Amino acid sequence: MTVIVIAGGLSHERDVSLRSGRRVATALREAGREVIETDINPQLLPLFAEHPDAVAVPMLHGGLGEDGALREVLEIMGVPFVGSSGAASRMTFDKSIAHARVSAAGIATPQQVALPQDIFRELGAQTIMRGISQRYGFPLMVKPARSGSALGVSKVERAEDLPSALVGAYAYGEVAVIEEFIAGTEVSVTVLDEGDGPVALPPVEIRPASGIYDYESRYTAGATRFVTPAELPDEVLARAGEVAVAAHEALGQRHLSRADMIVRADGTPVFFEGNVAPGMTETSLSPLAFEAGGRTMGEVFSRLVDLAR
Repeated sequence: MTVIVIAGGLSHERDVSLRSGRRVATALREAGREVIETDINPQLLPLFAEHPDAVAVPMLHGGLGEDGALREVLEIMGVPFVGSSGAASRMTFDKSIAHARVSAAGIATPQQVALPQDIFRELGAQTIMRGISQRYGFPLMVKPARSGSALGVSKVERAEDLPSALVGAYAYGEVAVIEEFIAGTEVSVTVLDEGDGPVALPPVEIRPASGIYDYESRYTAGATRFVTPAELPDEVLARAGEVAVAAHEALGQRHLSRADMIVRADGTPVFFEGNVAPGMTETSLSPLAFEAGGRTMGEVFSRLVDLAR
């Protein structure tokens, strides 16, 4: 069986994707797998035709990698692949849609509104921003509805900073999400399904030196301290795992996912984002969870490749 790891693409997260793909490919080779690494290009589908036994491992982040488009093409072509379906990926990638789906499943989420850029022009930016300030107060979070790696994400402390935060979010897409700020401990929970149902791995606690887990904090070595498992009471850790599994199921995810949440002071986990293509770089969260769960990256992806096949 040949494993084809797809990484790169043309999204803003290309560099992160290449780093993730390289690590996964190396881990699979160390596990004894025959691996081909490729970017997304016109030669991709002919490559699968040359290797009819191949299993794909999409390691694309953002854009075509997580919006479901590539996965739906793989489904049409009959190519087995590791990870969630195209439909589940599309639902998860859009933060406003994922928020509604997870909230409907009874999982705590922040109050949120998703607004396209055009609405400010049509109805008047000042009036809308005044309404947002009165409804949610400050601080609040502004982020693109469809983007990853915290690109375009801002914590807004004052009303006068809201316009620039929205401009930053709209640089990555036509729709911005504005949501209440949740104070507490940020944790990330990787969910793994190796064929016997989804299981939550030990939660990773995130402690960025800057106070905000932004792009620089995510991918700059030493900028963030990670604690695995998170330094929270056992019952809270268990609750965070239950929330991650429930979100995984509510969004129809498969094989591997990651749920990001804030644990309030009272121990309540509040889900704010899901991920169908967790990063696998040197500073990513899921590899830390694999290690804490007694697994290597090669073991995890080798099992998922067999499962996808």
